[in-house]
Amino acid sequence: MILQSENKLRDIQPGQFANILVDKSQSTFLRRPFSIHFVDYAKNTIHILIKGIGAGTKCLSQSQPGENLSVIFPLGNGFTIPVQPSKVLLVGGGCGIAPLLLLAQTLNNKNHQVHILLGARSKDDLVELDAYQKFGTLHITTEDGSYGEKGFVTHHHLFADSLNSFDYIFTCGPEPMMKAVAAQAAKNNIQCEVSLENTMACGFGVCLCCVTETTEGNQCVCTEGPVFNIKRLKWQN
Repeated sequence: MILQSENKLRDIQPGQFANILVDKSQSTFLRRPFSIHFVDYAKNTIHILIKGIGAGTKCLSQSQPGENLSVIFPLGNGFTIPVQPSKVLLVGGGCGIAPLLLLAQTLNNKNHQVHILLGARSKDDLVELDAYQKFGTLHITTEDGSYGEKGFVTHHHLFADSLNSFDYIFTCGPEPMMKAVAAQAAKNNIQCEVSLENTMACGFGVCLCCVTETTEGNQCVCTEGPVFNIKRLKWQN
């Protein structure tokens, strides 16, 4: 979905998100959070990647050109962009690939060596591969082996053969996947940031739907995240 703002876009960090009101769905009462997938400042647009699963996302996926939506953005804190040229690995699973396209573009523009590893259940779940290939070396895994290497992302040969060559790892996807990636990063002493996918109804720390446990106590993912360095989470404890 491509949304054109009535106001000039402010700078958007990779990893920030938008909260969208789904007023056409009678059963969807809270705003739905979506990672900002891509930004086109020349056209004053943001891109949102939507998979129609529940009533809210199905309703949004049926939106027509010219409709108006109530969108609050950009929200939260994004990924940390390394200062020095680095070799970085982006790992996305399922809908978690959404924030990684803007991140890949930003890293590529700053002369980082970008590798993008995307995982899906099957080739039918893979989207926009051509877009990701513009900004880095693309690697694919599918659980059924229908495209790329067979297995989960942590089964990819990069984890077995060359993980130590990376300076940073950024990941988003199902929590078990992110925990597995984070564990490998910690084991190899690689800086790693994860983008959490907690329910974020308000987007600015009032509703407390998204609280997560950190080394600094319980914190709202929408205001303190959604991106966290794994050292701030208690996953490795």
